[in-house]
Amino acid sequence: MAETQNIEYKQNWHDDYLKWICGFANARGGRIYIGKDDDGNVTGLDDSKSLMETLPNKIRDLLGIVCDINLETETNRHYIEIIVQPYSVPVSLRGRYYFRSGSSKMELTGNALNEFLLKKAGKTWDAVVEEGATLSDIDETSLRRFLSVAEKSGRLPDVAGLSTREILEKLRLFDKGELKRGAIILFGKDPNRFYPNIVVKIGRFGSDDADLRYQETEEGNLIELLQNVPEQLNHKFLTRQIDFQGLLHIEKGEYPVAALREMLLNALVHRSYMGAMIQMRVYDNKLSIWNEGLLPEGLDAVALKGHHVSRPRNPLIADVCFKAGYIDAWGRGTLKIINSCKDAGLPEPNMLFEWAHNGLNGLRSASHFLTGNSKLPITIC
Repeated sequence: MAETQNIEYKQNWHDDYLKWICGFANARGGRIYIGKDDDGNVTGLDDSKSLMETLPNKIRDLLGIVCDINLETETNRHYIEIIVQPYSVPVSLRGRYYFRSGSSKMELTGNALNEFLLKKAGKTWDAVVEEGATLSDIDETSLRRFLSVAEKSGRLPDVAGLSTREILEKLRLFDKGELKRGAIILFGKDPNRFYPNIVVKIGRFGSDDADLRYQETEEGNLIELLQNVPEQLNHKFLTRQIDFQGLLHIEKGEYPVAALREMLLNALVHRSYMGAMIQMRVYDNKLSIWNEGLLPEGLDAVALKGHHVSRPRNPLIADVCFKAGYIDAWGRGTLKIINSCKDAGLPEPNMLFEWAHNGLNGLRSASHFLTGNSKLPITIC
């Protein structure tokens, strides 16, 4: 059996492998086999007896956890099985936190570490109170625009006659007289005053990344970005094909509207708001959108191409977007993108996911949805 999300093989013990145990404990648990090669073949251990005595104490003293450690025998060769259970509290090794993803061990740093600790505490980033924010930081125009759209969706309880504070309380964005981060992201007058890079950067390229022709940036809260970014794309970055049906003049967009809409929603709702700005790149033959943010546990690019459970990284923000009718909370967003491209006779979008260089700063959900005419692809990263 090859190494997987939950299995790791090592031929000999080294104390550095405590990082792998820490990573398993912080993820879904797993098993480490000492005395096996990368293919799972038993190579044997000469010091199995001493390891059985020292490993339990090392794990307990340095990690603060207890693991099942078993001595096994195969073809007259000994190997050790270390069974690591998942822990609901964060586990560290000498003040550092590790996490198992796929068959790799990652050190959690920066924003990824903050989100990991919040998750272990049963919280999400958007539900944390923003100490420096007051109701005067809420843009009433954006809030009213949301209410107008939500009324048409029929998903918002009756809020007629309620004050701004009462509406935000109903949306669970205001708690004990204080605004939560989600309120600033959704309706803030100037979200960038609180958090960096609440920006969508759009660039028009030629055949490759070296050929930048022009660029624009859109700043503002999520409600504003959902309106302004598509307008900017249509006005300056996307061309419309002209066709005629009899005497009727028909304009067709390069990319399906449904695909572009879902791509932008995916990037805005599920991004890490303490990470880098969203980037949209329009080329001669493709379009891509990139945002920083980890995929939920249990989901990968393959799962996103089929029916899957909705697991938003920012549940308060996602809930407001659901009430507005922007999303449906059924995990169908990626399917809508794929199907709309298929219906338009375009290539299936690519979904690319990569780890940041310096630890788990985010699964960079680059939504490269390549679509347009028959030669234009979309990529989701």
